[in-house]
Amino acid sequence: MQQMTGKLASGIRWRLAIPSVLFLFMSSLDRVNISFASLQMNAELGLSPTQYGMASSLVFFGFLAGQYPSVLFLQRIGFHRWLSAIAITWGIAASAQALVQSPTQLYVLRVIVGFAEGGLAPGLVFYLSQFATERQRASTFATPMLAIPLSIIFGAPISGWLLDMAAPAGMASWRWMFLAEGLPTVLLGIGAYFYFPDTPAHANWIDDDGKAWLEANAANRMTRKQANDWSVIVRPIVLVSSALWFCLLAGAYGIIFWLPQLVSQMTGLSAFQNGLVNALPWIGVGLGIYFNSAHSDRTGERFLHVGVPAAVSGLAITAANFAGTGVAALLLLFIAGLALGSAQGVFWALPTRLFGPRTMALGVVTINICGTSAGAITPHTIGYFREATGSFTAATALVGSILLLAAVFVVVIRLSFFAPQSGANK
Repeated sequence: MQQMTGKLASGIRWRLAIPSVLFLFMSSLDRVNISFASLQMNAELGLSPTQYGMASSLVFFGFLAGQYPSVLFLQRIGFHRWLSAIAITWGIAASAQALVQSPTQLYVLRVIVGFAEGGLAPGLVFYLSQFATERQRASTFATPMLAIPLSIIFGAPISGWLLDMAAPAGMASWRWMFLAEGLPTVLLGIGAYFYFPDTPAHANWIDDDGKAWLEANAANRMTRKQANDWSVIVRPIVLVSSALWFCLLAGAYGIIFWLPQLVSQMTGLSAFQNGLVNALPWIGVGLGIYFNSAHSDRTGERFLHVGVPAAVSGLAITAANFAGTGVAALLLLFIAGLALGSAQGVFWALPTRLFGPRTMALGVVTINICGTSAGAITPHTIGYFREATGSFTAATALVGSILLLAAVFVVVIRLSFFAPQSGANK
């Protein structure tokens, strides 16, 4: 039995979870590459800083608005049709940005990109939950999350390379970049229609014993037109898990905002060294996601694998502010990234244990919406503290405190929903 489950877990990882990384990678790239295009696009389209800020922000609001409808659409038509539809939609919209002639056209396309991408992350968690048993829950959910640090590490060089190369047919370089990064998503969407099975029963590479095992042990089972229990969105486990996910994602923005300031104060770095320094914490995030989720699955322990790394990340990012601009600060930022990735990689193994077929989809979407709202709140908050105090000390202390609060929320979840007397896991 152990040999069978090990072979099954390996097949799920390589055939489903790792291919999912490609879609999240392209999603992140198509969402943020406007920052590179802006170097030339703003002047050509006559975008003011306010108009560019609007174009950058609209994708985020579309992203939030699209999550509930997208996952309900997934339940209605099945995974392979859903993933194909949303990838082709956002790929076409992302590519069409190469044709815009006015701010309004850009605004509309950014909303479409965000709306189509919105349900991708929660949809993948929902989909993979029917292939994840308790023993492999953390690593199954964590593998697609590797796309985020990978997109940060490799996305910038790819976009920069496309902008620097001679664009075909006399196109402006920024238009070529949008086209070259959008069209592969369309191709992935077409491939998704033929590649992904909707359920374990549709996976030809899983034998009958494996299908029976998943039917009895998987975290969730998807059925068409599944009835949803909307009351889950206000259940305490969802509210506390949403707060925890918000804190963990806020920590990522803390690293994003502190790291460039640190690097800008370092001198004597080549362009390659500068890029390596900026990538260092995100390499740590990727390593943390992979190894901590695997260790959590091997031991079966979840709470310490989230709470302890969250606290370590908070302390490290706070200490980095006082470590100057040398090796010590870089080491602390690497530790902060490593610990943050470790906590994020195991997170979804906590709340999904308490969701059933009627609550899984809406529970996951609600948590993800609340968590990703950190992207709208954290940058403005950090900017306020930076402007009010004239330094990053208060801002990094705030982010560190938020990550320490994440550790507190883990304790709350453990004592309130998983203690034997709580009965919350029934």
